[in-house]
Amino acid sequence: MKLWSILGNTQRLDGGAMFGNAPRALWEQWAVPDEHNRIELACRALLASPLQGRTVLFETGIGAFFDPRMRERYGVQEPQHVLIDSLRTAGFEHEDIDVVVLSHLHFDHAGGLLAPWVEGRAPELLFPNATYVVGAAHWQRALSPHARDRASFIPELPALLQASGRLEVVEGEHSKALGRSVRFSFSDGHTPGLMLAEIVGDPDLPDGGSGGVAFCADLIPGRSWVHVPITMGYDRNAELLIDEKKQFLEDKLARKVQLFFTHDPDVALAGLGRDERGRFVTVHEQRELTGA
Repeated sequence: MKLWSILGNTQRLDGGAMFGNAPRALWEQWAVPDEHNRIELACRALLASPLQGRTVLFETGIGAFFDPRMRERYGVQEPQHVLIDSLRTAGFEHEDIDVVVLSHLHFDHAGGLLAPWVEGRAPELLFPNATYVVGAAHWQRALSPHARDRASFIPELPALLQASGRLEVVEGEHSKALGRSVRFSFSDGHTPGLMLAEIVGDPDLPDGGSGGVAFCADLIPGRSWVHVPITMGYDRNAELLIDEKKQFLEDKLARKVQLFFTHDPDVALAGLGRDERGRFVTVHEQRELTGA
């Protein structure tokens, strides 16, 4: 099996929102803001092939489905669908993808499922040969969002996924599409039912596998959020997220599972360690994966 980090469209979002109640004097040491207080964010996907005999894409980034006004509002930097270009550079077309795993359906993680915006044209799904894998609890949230996060969802997307006939809603640790090669866990601090995928290094070990790769999604958007107290203003329940994150990191450290970051502009993959004060830190950072 080989892994690629696949860059999608980049964003610039308010640094204060991305770092919750951490003061600017602290977070600007990790992410330099522009004149509008915005910081640079990647929307990075993970491609694995062959995995369970299939070509699998973990998330799709924000894509290019926004009209120009909304693209400006949410700080999307490129008008074209960068993810499709990045897949092509890696030697794949979107038609080659057999499974798309979605941690959740917020637009910056699932917008890349849609074709680029064209005035007067209704949203259209890409990846015509893929099974779309979504967690059950989050699927219900997407069908009936709360007022606090309704703007984070794409209203047309659930119906398009259902109409495709290729939607798999997952309730447990494994999916039909990927079997034991990918193990799922779930988090509620950022959004109900956030699904965290782990490509299992050795699925036959009794502890559920060791030495794999975990797609951290919005539980840990990048290196700076590995520090347990750091959360986002976008998180539904910051205290719950901190507890979930600590448990997640303890498990990954014990099993030597590497972390894949979707929003870190500089690092795609890193190992996990502790510093002299016992805090979690990243080690052996890699900026990109190109068929690793």
